[in-house]
Amino acid sequence: MTSAFLYAATRTPFGRFGGALAEVRPDDLAAIALEGVLAKAPALDPAAIGDVAWGCANQAGED
Repeated sequence: MTSAFLYAATRTPFGRFGGALAEVRPDDLAAIALEGVLAKAPALDPAAIGDVAWGCANQAGED
């Protein structure tokens, strides 16, 4: 088994049905979350990231 490292974590915002985030695509929210992780860890070289694991909860419709 290879080693796994959690360098930083963040979450996306959540809102109400039909609210401010209704028109934001899930992959765009994921990009914002990843940018947040990179901002918290300026010493982390993005080129050194091998894999990113995403979790999804409370999906609605075709997220």
